[in-house]
Amino acid sequence: MRGPRFGLALALSCAAWGPAQAEISDNVVRVGVLNDISGIFQDTNGMGSVEAARMAAEDFNGGGKNIKVEIVYADHQNKADVGAAIVRKWLDIDKVDAVVDVPNSAVGLTINALLRDSPMTFLASSTASSDLTGKACSPNTIQWVNDAWATGNTTAAAMMARGGTDWFFLTVNYALGQGIEAEATNYIEKHGGKVLGSARHPLGTSDFASLLLQAQNSKAGVIGLANAGGDTINAVKQAGEFGIKSGGQSLVAFLLFINDVHGMGLKVAQGLQLLEAFYWDMNDDTRAFARRFSARPGMNGKMPSGNQAGVYASTLAYLNAVAATGSDHARDVVPQMKKFSGKDKLFGDVTIRQDGRVIHPMYLFEVKKPEESKYPYDYYRLVSTIPADRAFRPIADGGCSLVK
Repeated sequence: MRGPRFGLALALSCAAWGPAQAEISDNVVRVGVLNDISGIFQDTNGMGSVEAARMAAEDFNGGGKNIKVEIVYADHQNKADVGAAIVRKWLDIDKVDAVVDVPNSAVGLTINALLRDSPMTFLASSTASSDLTGKACSPNTIQWVNDAWATGNTTAAAMMARGGTDWFFLTVNYALGQGIEAEATNYIEKHGGKVLGSARHPLGTSDFASLLLQAQNSKAGVIGLANAGGDTINAVKQAGEFGIKSGGQSLVAFLLFINDVHGMGLKVAQGLQLLEAFYWDMNDDTRAFARRFSARPGMNGKMPSGNQAGVYASTLAYLNAVAATGSDHARDVVPQMKKFSGKDKLFGDVTIRQDGRVIHPMYLFEVKKPEESKYPYDYYRLVSTIPADRAFRPIADGGCSLVK
């Protein structure tokens, strides 16, 4: 029986070979998974992303050309200097050909600048900064899954459509949170809403009491959590202790994943609004992928996050572009990837634009009440689907120099 070949992979693998001089350096394609293995993103990314990349390599299976693939990984510790040092070593010594994953926008923007015009491809499947396909766009970079523009604008639009016009933000004080808050604020103010205030916190905050008091005292109808991972979990749990939702204020998580909901439990998370690019229980294809993932070593039945699904999809797309061009050099592989437009079984209708942005539908979910969940990880109720052409910033508005 043939292994799963998802739509994007099949289309890319059928493309024509590139120029005769193209070649695979040292006869091995090495993909480096760079993420947070020990910190606040370890559940949404971590070793789960490594397993997702390994699944992609297995499903690629040499691309019909006996191409050898190695998956390596490292922990950037959410520090830009640490991430840069790892990638320099991968590039200069270890002969790694592509970097994938990279949650943490500050790290991702640093890697993006470092790899520009190098032989290495940057598959920014978890980096949320929309600058990657805007003013900082690079011919070496493809950005999958989500970004701050999509998260900020689409989530704000959905809440305003439900009457949420007055906002207060709890924002992690680095590029990710600042970008989400800026995008959401821009949308809110352009559409007649008000931002009544914002409180910023460092990455890895355990005590949100003073920030939640500010949010509560603002009387804002919507409290937006412009953070991720453990920060979001802590903020939601403590918001429950402060009676935020019972007091009539809505809580919106801009960047929440299935693993985060699992970690806090439905009793705490119920009623949260969130935007996702992938949910394991959407259809037969996503369920089949998720079951395979959950059976992998160390996963212990866990379902994949959207970021982990993005690592799989982007790694497999990259490998099939390598097979199609006969090269692992970014100057050959990235243009090949950008030729694709069609159906992907994990992310739906997919197009890879000239600015490097992969566009696909996005989904607004509400977290179910405990009594509504019928089986493990049955956590989301679909509220609305945002089509691919509306989910991401218009290409003309990004200021990317690659767009002609």
